[in-house]
Amino acid sequence: MCRQKNQNRNPARQKRSGAVTGGWHCEKRDYLKNESFTKDNGNVPETGCLSIIVLGASGDLAKKKTFPALFNLYRQGFLQLNEVHIFGYARTKISDDELKNRIRGYLSSGNEGAVDVSKFLQLIKYVSGSYDAAEGFLALDKAITEHETSRNSSEGLSRRLFYLALPPSVYPQVCKMIKNYCTNKSDLGGWTRIVVEKPFGKDLASAEELSSQIGELFDEPQIYRIDHYLGKELVQNLLVLRFANRFFLPLWNRDNIDNVQIVFREDFGTEGRGGYFDEYGIIRDIIQNHLLQVLCLVAMEKPVSLKPEYIRDEKVKVLQSVVPIKDEEVVLGQYEGYRDDPTVPDNSNTPTFATMVLRIHNERWEGVPFILKAGKALNSRKAEIRVQFKDVPGDIFKCQKQGRNEFVIRLQPSEAIYMKLTVKQPGLDMSTAQSELDLSYRQRYQGVVIPEAYERLILDTIRGDQQHFVRRDELKAAWEIFTPLLHRIDNGEFKPIAYKPGSRGPVEADELLEKAGYVQTHGYIWIPPTL
Repeated sequence: MCRQKNQNRNPARQKRSGAVTGGWHCEKRDYLKNESFTKDNGNVPETGCLSIIVLGASGDLAKKKTFPALFNLYRQGFLQLNEVHIFGYARTKISDDELKNRIRGYLSSGNEGAVDVSKFLQLIKYVSGSYDAAEGFLALDKAITEHETSRNSSEGLSRRLFYLALPPSVYPQVCKMIKNYCTNKSDLGGWTRIVVEKPFGKDLASAEELSSQIGELFDEPQIYRIDHYLGKELVQNLLVLRFANRFFLPLWNRDNIDNVQIVFREDFGTEGRGGYFDEYGIIRDIIQNHLLQVLCLVAMEKPVSLKPEYIRDEKVKVLQSVVPIKDEEVVLGQYEGYRDDPTVPDNSNTPTFATMVLRIHNERWEGVPFILKAGKALNSRKAEIRVQFKDVPGDIFKCQKQGRNEFVIRLQPSEAIYMKLTVKQPGLDMSTAQSELDLSYRQRYQGVVIPEAYERLILDTIRGDQQHFVRRDELKAAWEIFTPLLHRIDNGEFKPIAYKPGSRGPVEADELLEKAGYVQTHGYIWIPPTL
């Protein structure tokens, strides 16, 4: 069988440990520690032949995200030359070398990295074929089997990971082809897993239909519905911040928190993706998945353990506690010039901006508004979580007008965690000002490369860890929240308000925030620390 030998002596793995001295001993210690952690959470480290199949290999998503993520995993030693092989599959009739040349420019090699790129590209083989005919998938299965045979892997003991970098409309037929022609046919072991990208449906009915079609072919543990926001470093830090720090435990409730904002802002428009975006809009594209997933991590109760199913159980409870969204707590916008895109209909009702209030009906969060805000063509680019605490009772310093305490998690760019608080101004007078306690990643973790979300999530699929993936009942609960509103927008019953590109969005959105209880701090601007 294809087994990794002396894995802790591999130079690539030593490099990943970052140890200056101690060599492979440091890496071995880290590996054993990770192995123990993995076993505690129900996942046993595996070895053996691994085939990663990227369907839609000639498309933008594959060359810009999937292949670069695989390359970075390879460079860090997580994909071993003697174990893994990567297969590209698409309808485009090109050669292996043509696919590699398309990918090469997207692989960040850094200094002296050309050798790494060349070695990585040697792992890639391309197979051309249709997405709904047996011939192509039979050829793909033959290529995978030849790789497994060359590694002396027993039938059924291989691992096959299928990444669908494809439109959701072809998921059912592709999954059917994979099931019929490309899965392991033996009971000796190994596995077959599929990764599917969002958008997973357009509403509750279409999502359920898609889930049923794929669910008839694969069991739930084989299906990985990817939401790349769950792979972001600061999102992954949420559970640690909440449940590993004593001073947050008594504060994280309706008695102390006034409101929570989860914000996604872009300073550019659709930029050539108008046709695609108009089919979905900002709610389906950002809020229903990315921001709602973040809300779950902010609001969930402590799970029994870090086993993926316990975490996902708590997320589902949050979604099921969300009450129907009220019309008066929604503001939609569309930036001026959006319809000038020739791929966008002249009468498009699709929102490019949305602010809405979600309310969670449970003991911890009753009465606390969760404000979700997302928009394109705004005056800044950032994604952050902003937890605003209530006013200090009996304010003897008369400083409430300066602003409230806020706990801010900046997801991107300039990743940071900071607490806004009131302090005394230096000097002889007893005057106060807003300042912060700041953990800025660029300053605190100098020289540490924060992994891309896709790297982490692909590695999770290989390890069989579904913690950061969306379960079927979780997906259903998410669509139940937004489907009534989305149908009204699609039917033209809910109109977006025009706003100027480069602005904060519609004025009505700020008015909604004020009604929800958010108090804006005037005169304070967070500035990322410099080295």
